[in-house]
Amino acid sequence: MRVMFWYCERFNWTPAMKTLDDSPPASPAANENVIVAFVHVEPGDTAEKGSSETRLVKNAKWLARKWDIKKVILHSFTHLGEEKADPQEAGQLLERAQQRLKKAGYEAIQTPYGYFLDLDIHAKGHPLARIYKEF
Repeated sequence: MRVMFWYCERFNWTPAMKTLDDSPPASPAANENVIVAFVHVEPGDTAEKGSSETRLVKNAKWLARKWDIKKVILHSFTHLGEEKADPQEAGQLLERAQQRLKKAGYEAIQTPYGYFLDLDIHAKGHPLARIYKEF
């Protein structure tokens, strides 16, 4: 798994292009003061249940605590590596991570899965505003 975490003062999206036929209809959304995890799920991440998912959740919670916020957005971003997990398995991993964050008291949401999105991002120029991790 490869993840770019961003602290964003603003992270808005509008669905632009559907990429998975079975994805449900999607709507625009506006968000303020959030941690956004741009997540690239690789084949090994879905084969070994738990390890990468746990690290994703722990790192998201760590960064949210650093910024003293409770909102985390999981964004499927399959552009950080060559190998990609099966789309359905990757979506299930993100769903499990979202539920774990919610159980820990975070407001966790996902961007519409299976879409390219028009993004409107405003991020601080700060060392903890952008962090890259490989698990």
